[in-house]
Amino acid sequence: MSLLPSSIPALRTIAMPADANPDGDIFGGWIMSQMDIASGNFAAHQVKGRVVTVAVDAMTFLKPIYIGDDVSCYCDIANIGNTSLSINVNVWVQRHHSEEVLKVTQGRFTFVAIDGAGSPRKIVKLKKEIGSE
Repeated sequence: MSLLPSSIPALRTIAMPADANPDGDIFGGWIMSQMDIASGNFAAHQVKGRVVTVAVDAMTFLKPIYIGDDVSCYCDIANIGNTSLSINVNVWVQRHHSEEVLKVTQGRFTFVAIDGAGSPRKIVKLKKEIGSE
């Protein structure tokens, strides 16, 4: 049996019927938006300011997500540039009414730090953190 990562998830939610197709599988676009929210919030905390998504560099759907699954997004820094940073996002679920835990999706999102006018701004040197898994 798999275990959830020991770190705190950047986002945790429950997959609901409105997020699913008629067969009960959660839409890929819904999980992608949850990953963007989680990684965007994580990135903003890292750079202590506003960020905008500029790329989804990778996305792999490993297993389906079902209605009622407890969905957790875990983030860690993949790369830091002058004005941008890339975030790895790993999505795990605990199946509804079950102890089964599975990694279901992974991706990498890139963000640019911006100032109040929406222009790119230099990122103050960050210490790259060890991955959450």
